[in-house]
Amino acid sequence: MVTTLMARAGPGWRQNNNKTKPYMPLVLIKEEKTWKEALRYCRENHVDLVSVENERVQRWVELIIKPASTDNVWVGLRHTCTLSFWFWVSGNSVCYQNWAPGNGTGVEDCSNGERSGAVQSGSGKWISLLENQTLNFICSTV
Repeated sequence: MVTTLMARAGPGWRQNNNKTKPYMPLVLIKEEKTWKEALRYCRENHVDLVSVENERVQRWVELIIKPASTDNVWVGLRHTCTLSFWFWVSGNSVCYQNWAPGNGTGVEDCSNGERSGAVQSGSGKWISLLENQTLNFICSTV
């Protein structure tokens, strides 16, 4: 199931039937996939997993995750165990941050596999998870 959301506030606006409506270029996919499967799905069907690079996008994410069927939702946040840092799949480094306490700011335990970032459906805070877990996910459409 796919949930698209038209935000009520934000800089993006779309003309539809002679009415101007706010537009948020994100889509919640209510299928459960691993992080790599979610990334592939977004790249094949939309643009990419969402990169939450500022507070505006964070607010959009918090709106769109409300109907999620999993407690956490994948975003395009990836950790490299070799170099020990987080980055967005867009290629940008993580400047804006919204980590839940105890997540993302210390040394990651990579002993059980690679880690990727998810957003908690309730709080909107970011968490670090093993990428083999299956979750809903958010794709960007632009």
